[in-house]
Amino acid sequence: MTAKQHAAPVPAAGKRVTLPRALSKRGFCSRTQAEALIRAGRVAVDGRVETNIEAWVDLDTAVLTLDGAAIAAEAPVYLMLNKPRGLVTTRHDPEGRPTVYDCLKDVPAAHLSPVGRLDKASEGLLIFTNDTVFAQALLDPQTHLPKTYHVQIDRHADDAFLTALRAGVVHEGERLAVVRASLLREGERNAWLEIVLDEGRNRHIRRMLEVLGAECLRLIRIAIGTLPLGDLDKGAVRALTDAEVAMLKRQMRR
Repeated sequence: MTAKQHAAPVPAAGKRVTLPRALSKRGFCSRTQAEALIRAGRVAVDGRVETNIEAWVDLDTAVLTLDGAAIAAEAPVYLMLNKPRGLVTTRHDPEGRPTVYDCLKDVPAAHLSPVGRLDKASEGLLIFTNDTVFAQALLDPQTHLPKTYHVQIDRHADDAFLTALRAGVVHEGERLAVVRASLLREGERNAWLEIVLDEGRNRHIRRMLEVLGAECLRLIRIAIGTLPLGDLDKGAVRALTDAEVAMLKRQMRR
């Protein structure tokens, strides 16, 4: 780090954030994209070009420009996608696999990001937004916003299995638990469960089932909070209504 790029002291109070975070919070671009623009000398703060990605700015009052033009935040966008199986939740995949952004080709907003992830083999409700404050609150474990899944396993789910699932497991030193688990229906060789989580660790449900000797055949997220996936077609996208966004925000504040 050069003398000109030394880190500024962290401010004690106020709505001051680092410059990349300011661009992200205003919904203009992601923090990674912002860092590249700043390093390239394309971003100015109050008329002065700033190349230090650790510079602090006032989120409410700073005048930010890109190549001399005022940086204007996009209008907030909130979408839901019924994610099909086989897509990875990333914008660019180094292995060239199809991604969830293939379903968003006709959506004009440029800086939409998924709120959380569903792994390649998982399906169902995935929210996209350019509202970073909303996204962070939705992911914050302190909100304990429940996520509901329908899960098919390769065995019957007797009382002992469900009791063990509800009790939680330890996998690779990490404690994994559910809020609720119940049997939906059974076939000759498999069963469908409804599982509710209020946190989302990596491969959370699959790891729990593995410990209990069951294989996850399908995993579908059907609701976030009280927002249901509903009858949205697989691979289809729709905007959340104002009422749905307000409902999620109320639930996150509880």
